[in-house]
Amino acid sequence: MASTAIELDVDGRAVRLSNPDKVYFPEHGYTKRDVAEYYLAVAPGALRGLRDRPTTLQRFPDGIEAEFFYQKRAPKSLPDWLPTARIAFPSGRTADEICPTEAAAVLWAVNLGCLTFHPWPVRRTDTEHPDELRIDLDPQPGTDFADAVRAAHELRAVLEEHGLRGWPKTSGGRGLHVYVPIVPEWTFADCRHAVIALGRELERRMPGKVTTNWWKEERGERIFVDYNQMARDRTIASPYSVRPRPEATVSAPLRWEELDQATPLDFTIRTMPARYAELGDLHADLPDHAFRLDPLLELADRQAADHGVGDLPYPPDHPKAEGEPPRVQPSRARKH
Repeated sequence: MASTAIELDVDGRAVRLSNPDKVYFPEHGYTKRDVAEYYLAVAPGALRGLRDRPTTLQRFPDGIEAEFFYQKRAPKSLPDWLPTARIAFPSGRTADEICPTEAAAVLWAVNLGCLTFHPWPVRRTDTEHPDELRIDLDPQPGTDFADAVRAAHELRAVLEEHGLRGWPKTSGGRGLHVYVPIVPEWTFADCRHAVIALGRELERRMPGKVTTNWWKEERGERIFVDYNQMARDRTIASPYSVRPRPEATVSAPLRWEELDQATPLDFTIRTMPARYAELGDLHADLPDHAFRLDPLLELADRQAADHGVGDLPYPPDHPKAEGEPPRVQPSRARKH
């Protein structure tokens, strides 16, 4: 049932929250106010993952059991204190997306029904060169979070052997994300090739456990390294984002040392505030680092020279790339 709007004080800026008692998560009765209070509790960490980044909003204005949509373009009702940046899609079209610079922007979006934030891996001052490498370890049917954790540990070793460091977090679902801050000198294509190289090295080290196969029919019961999450206009849930699951799980930054004991259900809008109050933002130091991508691109070159491997398929909405293999799933190709 609708209720009277309330006003939130977010670091001295007033943000209106309409219908605060509207239920968003029916299984537990969590309301819009509960979501807002969660984001207030973790605001510095949530903002750290969004600051100055063009951000798509995943909006659930009537809760997780109703229709939702992704809002890429900044709405006309955008407050004058919230900046935007123009980003270019693979089609060549452009859009002005919001770029949060203060915690009030997070709560302003929550008032619109946003649960999950999807920031680009770039800053508004340079939208063509990512400053984060994001590796998505996605469990396929027959595998689970524990399998993703094993792959993440091996990924950590690969990164360290190449002079890089990763920061892990839960996806809020079944998988894991690992972020690597990088110097913003390389293109989206370069970053995607770097993740492909990482995935292929994991395949070599963990045979039968990890895959880079784009086609689902070829992945098997393995952890899929979703390299296309580094393609232009592909984003993943930001740190501390609420996920549209019955338990109201959140994407939780972790220490490497706690991966083996963690489960996605440990981190919800009810449990994360106390954890955050005790530990703070475990990834607060991530923006203080910036690694070079050269070692991973050199790894990609060696893989190409030693094994004759090349590019992998892009998402279907991307223009055909030079050297890209056919975008036809193998079972269909065999019929023709």
